[in-house]
Amino acid sequence: MPSAPAEYRRIADTLTTKIKSGELTPGTKLPSTSELAEQFDVSVATAYRAVSLLHDRDLVVGQPGRGVYVAGSK
Repeated sequence: MPSAPAEYRRIADTLTTKIKSGELTPGTKLPSTSELAEQFDVSVATAYRAVSLLHDRDLVVGQPGRGVYVAGSK
């Protein structure tokens, strides 16, 4: 029986879809990890892992003390 994707992957995939569709445009600030955790009903650690996956996919950039933003197109 196939298992459902991990919650962090589901969140990252949802945000990836929004970025690639243009719903989230370059320069758009993502919600904080605590806001994402609340929005998706997961722990802050899970939300953090999802954002880390977006970093790995080069879809977002972090600005220390300011937040995480959708990366510009390459």
